[in-house]
Parts: sequence; C-alpha cells; structure tokens
Amino acid sequence: MTADRHSRTVALMRLGAVIPVLTVRDAEDGVKQAKALVAGGLPAIEVTLRTPSALAAIEAIARRVPGATVGAGTVVSEEQIDEALNAGAQFLVSPGCTAKLAEAALKVPVPYLPGVATASEAMAARERGFRALKLFPAEAVGGAKLLSSLAAPLPDLIFCPTGGIDEAKARTYLALPNVACVGGSWMTPKDALASGDYARIEALAREASKLRG
Repeated sequence: MTADRHSRTVALMRLGAVIPVLTVRDAEDGVKQAKALVAGGLPAIEVTLRTPSALAAIEAIARRVPGATVGAGTVVSEEQIDEALNAGAQFLVSPGCTAKLAEAALKVPVPYLPGVATASEAMAARERGFRALKLFPAEAVGGAKLLSSLAAPLPDLIFCPTGGIDEAKARTYLALPNVACVGGSWMTPKDALASGDYARIEALAREASKLRG
C-alpha cells in the first residue's frame, strides 16, 4: 500500500469517532439510516454485504445522501470487491483477510480495512502493506487490552475495532493511541429501525460523534 493510500485510509477513519455498521432491509431503509447518521455527525457508513439489498443500498446512499462516505463491509471475495465498487462504495472492510483477498484489494483505488484478530495476523497484514486494520471480533479476541498490548511492538499500526462494542466500551477504545475509530451498530437499535424512528437514530449518532473530542 502506498503512503498516499494509507493517508487516505486514516483520513477515512478520522471522519468520525464511530463508523456505523448497517444491515439494511432495502435501499430505502439504507438511505433513511444514512441520512440520520450523517445528520448526527457520523459521515462514514459501512453497509454490510449480508442482505440481498446491500449493494442497492450502497448505490442509493452514494447518490442520495449528501455528505455520506459509504463503504461495503463483510467483503470476503474478489467478486464482492468488484460488485461493491460498481455500486459506488468508497471504502471496503473485511472481517478477516486471506492472501487472495489482500492481493485483490491492493489493486483497487479505495481504502481497505482488512480484519485481524491476533498479533500474527496484524503482522501478516503489515507485510502485505496494510497498516490501518480492523480488529474483529474485537471484544471476543481481547478488546482494548489486546490493542494496548500491540501498541508497543507494532507502533505503526492503527486500528478500527469492531464487534461487541457499545457506547461505554467505545470510550475505552478511543482513549488508546493506536485506535482511530470504532465500528458499531448501537446507533441503529432494532426497535428504532422496526418503528421507523430515524430521529432516535440521529440522536444516538450525535451522542456517538462526541465520543472523541
């Protein structure tokens, strides 16, 4: 990864304290969630490729939500990279990283956050040129204590921990020098989505945006 691409990846991570992780019902739901999140101060939005409507939602958010930087999450294959970019994804996120996936990601122009869960995986990603990483599943693999331990031997790596993080835990992560942001979905609770309470989502996003001073 070039220095310029790394800088752009870190800039993406610094857009907000949290990168909201969205699972969408359909494109319209994705647009409404994204508008609420952007209004609340969280412009970088990850749409997971876990539902049939995810790519359509990425395309709709990219076209219809001013101020949003929309990316594709749960990218696990080279084919999904192409599909996400064709839909308008501005960054890519994976739960892990194979050699084949890393090779494909290095060929595309957008920021890419490969997932790692151990020191060895972080070192392997570093050898491939990635120094901005996703720790996943963060809470299950050691959380803030793991990241604190990695800071000394791997000082040039920066992380976006994701997985099992809520607002209270986010504060602990964001206090670490090697954490640029966290990924989470607590701003989009299931009951708010079910009732269409996007005003509540905006309010939760506004609170989350204040987690990093």
